[in-house]
Amino acid sequence: MNSINTNSIYGEYAEYLDLVLEDLSKRFKNFDDYVLEQTGEHGFEHIITRIKSDESMREKCIRKGIPETPYSALYINTDAIGMRIVTSFVDDIYLMIKYIKSFDNCEVIEEKDYIKHAKPNGYRSYHLILAVTTDYPDVNGNEKGIYYVEIQIRTIAMDTWASLEHKIRYKKNIAEQELISNELKRCADELASCELSMQTIRGMIRSKLSQNENNDESGNAENKENTVI
Repeated sequence: MNSINTNSIYGEYAEYLDLVLEDLSKRFKNFDDYVLEQTGEHGFEHIITRIKSDESMREKCIRKGIPETPYSALYINTDAIGMRIVTSFVDDIYLMIKYIKSFDNCEVIEEKDYIKHAKPNGYRSYHLILAVTTDYPDVNGNEKGIYYVEIQIRTIAMDTWASLEHKIRYKKNIAEQELISNELKRCADELASCELSMQTIRGMIRSKLSQNENNDESGNAENKENTVI
């Protein structure tokens, strides 16, 4: 264990945040290995993780008008631990969500589907906040403490659009903001349509491969029956 950072807003609980994150990362790696074994494809493309910096968490507490304490950082706020899971296809997102909901030590306390219900600007992603029961003490005095984890799950296309939109949105003094917003929304819709088409193509390929495998098995069985011993 690292020595306790008494200057951290997370106080004596700072050392447990990385452990919670590490445990979840291992679970998702196991999931990816399982999907790869079953389908020959990865369950996701990559995962980005972070522990919210001390400075960022303090700024959030100040914005919300709450004390800069471990209780505020770990209980009132629920994004000290963050994960972004990027998948290839939309279906993979919902498969991942189903897997997450199977965790016996996790409870989904907030869930927002911005894929089926995109934001007005075109933003698409799936957001979850998990309450994870751990083997570590928490700020409320529990020996098996609860730590919150914010998870965003999105496809490569959604992630690329969100990154570009974020960069553009923070540019100052740009003329024709409404036109730019409309163009960004159009791009988001076109990407979503393209993603559905690509997913359909993947389904067709999988179906064809499965059909070929069944035909091969049937042919092998028939050859065995016709073989004279």
